[in-house]
Amino acid sequence: MTTIRKIGILTGGGDAPGLNAVIRAVVKAAHNSQVEVIGLEDSFDGLIYPEKSRILTPRDCTGILRLGGTILGTVNRGDPFAEPIVTPDGTFNYGDRVVEMFQRMKLDALVCIGGDGTLAISYEFYKKGIPLVCVPKTIDNDIVGTTSCFGFDTAVDFATDAIDRLHSTAEAHRRIMCVEVMGRYAGWIALHSGVAGGADVILIPEIPYDLTKVAECIRYRDAWGARFSIVVVAEGAHAKDEKAAVIEEAHDGHVERLGGEAMRVAKQLGDLTGKETRYVVLGHLQRGGGPTAFDRVLATRFGGAAVELIQRGVFGKMVANNPPDIVPIPLADVVGRTKTVPLDYDLVTTARAMGVSFGD
Repeated sequence: MTTIRKIGILTGGGDAPGLNAVIRAVVKAAHNSQVEVIGLEDSFDGLIYPEKSRILTPRDCTGILRLGGTILGTVNRGDPFAEPIVTPDGTFNYGDRVVEMFQRMKLDALVCIGGDGTLAISYEFYKKGIPLVCVPKTIDNDIVGTTSCFGFDTAVDFATDAIDRLHSTAEAHRRIMCVEVMGRYAGWIALHSGVAGGADVILIPEIPYDLTKVAECIRYRDAWGARFSIVVVAEGAHAKDEKAAVIEEAHDGHVERLGGEAMRVAKQLGDLTGKETRYVVLGHLQRGGGPTAFDRVLATRFGGAAVELIQRGVFGKMVANNPPDIVPIPLADVVGRTKTVPLDYDLVTTARAMGVSFGD
């Protein structure tokens, strides 16, 4: 087994509360095992441009556990293998340049923290011979193989607080309030925050909705005296025989940007019920701020487990939360798949039993 002396760490894709907690855990665990850590800035760009890397010590990680964002910066772009890259040293093939710089920097392994896009890129580099371990990151909670990802609990907590605040103004004006939350093509944030916030309607991508059914639910509430309603809308939710609302179509290797579904739902519900409606889009507020205690602990466990796998010479894996354990699973079993809300998920069943409408 090769002795591990120096490892690189990077964060890729969209930011999520808890990234700094993972960095801190990796740096501290590695340092205590006499392993040097090189921080790679702006995802894999840190391997492309030499000036975007620096040594990380425990001193550099002091105080970052509670901070959102990432001290290394992050990049969320399309397929980086599609086009050659231009550097001061010349024009290179993206994959070849990363492998070359990995070797030139004399790294023994990488810790790659990111969502589905970063995991897919990392898997390609693993197949090119770079020893690495991945840490799953997404507020959407849609990565296969792990019960939860850090950032999800924080996003749900924020969304729940927003829903709580909207209750009072909705009730005061007897309005329908539609709240749009993130999640892309998975309804985890909408479902969990909707149940936690006492929403009356929850619209998720996995269950295409019929707004006439939603209007019936709202009229029923009016009939027995509840003159307001809270509707939580996942950004990827959509009506039957329709697609989700899109802000920007896919282009140049970038995926489509979802958004606007709550506005569409609010307008149609106003027409169907005759009630005043308003909509709120929480957007990137769900990504901001410090991580919850749960996410800090999960991120720390992920970081420690990643260093342990590297020291054991176990590569091509993603650390995953499989309560009560953190376990390694092959990247090949994760890449290219999405974890969506099962229709028989117990929280869906419980919500239905409590009278929540999913518009189906």
